[in-house]
Amino acid sequence: MNKKLLLIIFLLAGIGAVHASNLQAVDASTITPALKLRDLNGKEHDLSQYRGQIVLVQFWATYCTPCRKEMPSMNNLMKKMGKVPFRILAVNMGETDEEVKTFVKEVKPDFPILMDPDGHSITDWKVFAAPSNFIVGPDGKVRYTLFGGVEWDSDELVTTLKAIK
Repeated sequence: MNKKLLLIIFLLAGIGAVHASNLQAVDASTITPALKLRDLNGKEHDLSQYRGQIVLVQFWATYCTPCRKEMPSMNNLMKKMGKVPFRILAVNMGETDEEVKTFVKEVKPDFPILMDPDGHSITDWKVFAAPSNFIVGPDGKVRYTLFGGVEWDSDELVTTLKAIK
């Protein structure tokens, strides 16, 4: 089955607006998958290089309406996190560079857009919807998951993220 078609099916499964209270805590014994991908400029990003920081890893697609809608709030979240060591790694789910570059010109994310052309990361991270979000703590372990769109710059989410140690 075509990857794009499969992702569209996931999107049509009814993922709606989500609130911070829908953050799902992850069992501390869960192993965080590796994530090592290149961004649109060819720079390699390895999640292990971000130890000591809180990282939002988001899997998204250009045709995902909630993804498009929430990226400006992700830009705002980065500002609201202030001096807290915080990063966003947005992983595109198997689209072409051209599709993603067009999207980036329109939406203007202030964070790296990583490319996963073969979809290996989608499998490793057990992604089943777009957007799929994983909050990784400074220790390199996934602390929370959230599936669906959300206003990332809400006071509730900012407070929750800032409290991660």
